[in-house]
Amino acid sequence: MTEPQDPNAPADDNLDDDWASALAEQTAATRPASQPGPEPEPAADEVFQPLLGAAPGGAAKADIDLILDVPVQLTVELGRTKLTIKDLLQLGQGSVVELDGLAGEPMDIFVNGYLIAQGEVVVVDDRYGIRLTDIITPSERIHRLNRR
Repeated sequence: MTEPQDPNAPADDNLDDDWASALAEQTAATRPASQPGPEPEPAADEVFQPLLGAAPGGAAKADIDLILDVPVQLTVELGRTKLTIKDLLQLGQGSVVELDGLAGEPMDIFVNGYLIAQGEVVVVDDRYGIRLTDIITPSERIHRLNRR
């Protein structure tokens, strides 16, 4: 085991070696450019080049343009219910499954599984559509998660 050193005792060789190596590191770091030494690392702006066509003022617009063509899944939910496996296996053609959504109640609209809005069902040229009636704010999303 190593015994505690007395602060008044003379310094040993290990301590002198540590100081010598620290002094050598400091000298190497402050060496003038004319002396050989390790290459300095390039600045961040040399490593990370700006995107083509991105001006400093238009960087935010260039960033959003990158994702505008990314496809997302939009889903409209009429309602939900829970069934036992027994009840599920008894379903057949013509069976009616009762959902928790009420008639005339706004439908939930999800993008990639996240609730983003509510709307009402409309018919456009013999096809169903959804008219947005309410956009869900982030604080409302949290409130709705707490209710479930």
